[in-house]
Amino acid sequence: MAGLSLRCGDCGALLKSVEEAQEHAELTSHANFSESTEAVLSLVCSSCGKPCRSKTETDLHTKRTGHTEFVDKTLEAAKPIALEVPKARRDDDAVMEDASTSQQPEDMVVPEVDQKLLVDLEEMGFSKARAIRALHYSGNSSLEAAATWIVEHENDSDIDEMPLVPASTKAEAPKPSLTPEEMKVKAQELKEKARKKKEEEEKRMEREREKERIRVGKELLEAKRIEQDNERKRIMAMRKAEKEEEKRAREKIRQKLEEDKAERRRKLGLPLEDPANVKPVAPIVEEKKSLPIRPATKAEQMRECLRFLKQNNKDDDTKVKTAFSTLLTYLKNVASNPDEEKFRKIRLSNAAFQNRVGKVEGGIQFLELCGFSKMEGDEFLFMPRDKFDMAVLVSAGTELDNAIKNPFFGVL
Repeated sequence: MAGLSLRCGDCGALLKSVEEAQEHAELTSHANFSESTEAVLSLVCSSCGKPCRSKTETDLHTKRTGHTEFVDKTLEAAKPIALEVPKARRDDDAVMEDASTSQQPEDMVVPEVDQKLLVDLEEMGFSKARAIRALHYSGNSSLEAAATWIVEHENDSDIDEMPLVPASTKAEAPKPSLTPEEMKVKAQELKEKARKKKEEEEKRMEREREKERIRVGKELLEAKRIEQDNERKRIMAMRKAEKEEEKRAREKIRQKLEEDKAERRRKLGLPLEDPANVKPVAPIVEEKKSLPIRPATKAEQMRECLRFLKQNNKDDDTKVKTAFSTLLTYLKNVASNPDEEKFRKIRLSNAAFQNRVGKVEGGIQFLELCGFSKMEGDEFLFMPRDKFDMAVLVSAGTELDNAIKNPFFGVL
């Protein structure tokens, strides 16, 4: 009995022809096929006429559509299978010959285009090479198509190079379809269209640039606002810390006075005050240690330096006042005689300077904040004339005067 199908030995699928077997092999990579006397099923749905090739396909069709009636037309459609591969077309030999001849170099020539359209494009201001290229690639169809092609390809690097095509593809240019008057009108329309398109593009780019400028401006304003907020918070925190320090200093002095008063009464043999009449002393709340606030301005740095000097020498109030007074004298001399070098130069080894300022930790640092710097192997403190700043000296004098007169300065 002649074979009616091809069976795939890998998956068992039945195929009607060699072409189907080849497609199946390409899709699944199966290569084991054999001739079968079993015909491929042809089950046709009675309701919609859809053919199904297996029981699985009929089950799927029933699930999708609900159709359950199928007519078996397998025997009607069964035909012996042809196992021979279809012969290639006779034209293949000619194709091979053409391929071999195409490898030989051909003469390149300028393509023929509609001369009337070429003249019109040149009158519009386009170069001859550009006009020929546009007419060739737009198919010599119309002046509008050529002008549109030029607008779309005006940024091409070879737009003004003369196009060349093989001599075998040189075609006869089609005749123009418009009258000269219509072509002039069309050319004017194309020019206007190209001009409008360019204007719209420029407007669009300007809008984009304006949006970018607005965005950058908003970002700068927001950054400036955040910086101002941070600076305001920092100043408020410093002021609050100064008030708390002053409050604790007053409380400590008040407690010291109460203790001294009680000690004097004890030495004089007087009875102690009735605890009921003594106002309760509020306990000193220890300040939680936190990260120090870094002074931002020159005045704040000077104030912090003086506070550091007093706290490190709080047991010798006379020494601190002497250092403050000596620093103030140096600054007054410099401010009054800025051109006198002797007032802007201090010998570090000078005994009076060492006893009053040099040995006090923080004294030299304060002078450096005012503009002095060490020189000649750290033998002198010197303020160059170009470093003289009256505003800085005035600010330093104000801080020193406040430190001398304020009894609560740097107590804690």
